[in-house]
Amino acid sequence: MSRQLPTLTRRVVAPVRRALERAVPHNTALRELSDITYTPSEYADRIVRSIENGSAAKRPIALIISAYNEELVLEHTIRSAMAAGLSAHDIFVVDDKSADDTAAIARRVVGPLNVLTVNRSGKGLAIHQINEALRISQRYDWIHIADADGEFDSQYFNELTAHLDPDYAAATGYVTSLPGSYISKYRGFEYALGMDVTRRFQSMADVITIVPGPTSIFRADVFEQLDFNANALCEDFDVTLQIHRQGLGKILFIESAIARTQDPGTMRDYLRQITRWNRGVMQMFFKHRIGSTASRVDTYLLYQLAQNLLFFCMYAIWIPVITLMTGSIVYLALAFLSDVIIVLGFVLFAQIRTRRRDILPAFPVVYLLRWVSLAVFIKCFVEVFLLGRHRLANGVWETVQRRVNPA
Repeated sequence: MSRQLPTLTRRVVAPVRRALERAVPHNTALRELSDITYTPSEYADRIVRSIENGSAAKRPIALIISAYNEELVLEHTIRSAMAAGLSAHDIFVVDDKSADDTAAIARRVVGPLNVLTVNRSGKGLAIHQINEALRISQRYDWIHIADADGEFDSQYFNELTAHLDPDYAAATGYVTSLPGSYISKYRGFEYALGMDVTRRFQSMADVITIVPGPTSIFRADVFEQLDFNANALCEDFDVTLQIHRQGLGKILFIESAIARTQDPGTMRDYLRQITRWNRGVMQMFFKHRIGSTASRVDTYLLYQLAQNLLFFCMYAIWIPVITLMTGSIVYLALAFLSDVIIVLGFVLFAQIRTRRRDILPAFPVVYLLRWVSLAVFIKCFVEVFLLGRHRLANGVWETVQRRVNPA
């Protein structure tokens, strides 16, 4: 009797499934019935065939969430995307061989057909593998990538849908920080400055250099031309430079699409994170031969690098030398006072812009972390540019400690 059940199930389910598939290929009932007879890859193949024969149309946006040991935050991120206007059917999770319940949580929330577990690969390769296995770029017009530790504003995907333009190769929204530790307060300042000043300028000059992890969306045909399997520490910087280098199109900044990200909770995790970011960015200078062409992106990146180096030289070399030569601390005092006033002004702006009352009272910590960040930048510059270290990466990520409740 038990051997007859699969055959009986197929006879009963198949006609219903085919009828549903003709009507709505992404229908919830079809997905539930498909669980009985299809693997995720087989189901994806059927959807693509339906699109190719004209019985179904591509859907607008797919969200790919890459995760490694993210059991504490993954469900919050997924449900945040659903609350922001995206169906669970359009959310895909690639589990990079987590040692916790990440995969089980993903299957429970979005269903087993939208989850793929891969061997430890690193974020970029993991994204490449789920796209290949589930043929996502052939089923959707736009592919959105996000980290597992984020949160989307309630209108996020509605804003994306309203502003996405197929004349652009990719788009990015407005990144801000979830409230948290003193590091989150500093990041609130840093993101406000980066989004409202730097990113606006980059958008106007068409030199957006990073489509960041929390909010990165690519036109499907462009997504297929990008090499996510690049073993890069900063894969978002790498694929953004690929767009510029290959001339795939412009990048759109949608400031009304707001995404929030969770920051490290300890100084140790913060230092590890920004060290990885700085090394990763500097690695791409060599991989993409920044400065070898007279493009706007090359010019802007060289300007950013020189700006940080000149700022360091001014405070670490020139002002101390002038102080010693003149025997007066006036120049040192004026430089320090002017810097404090400028940073304080930006901190006040960040508090008003983000409507977070915890940023301005944290000004002393914010000011200190700004110098810590510069010190890490200089350390990585010496390692990568001068000593030739860390110019290659294996692309395998590390997950910093998460909070249980990101809200």
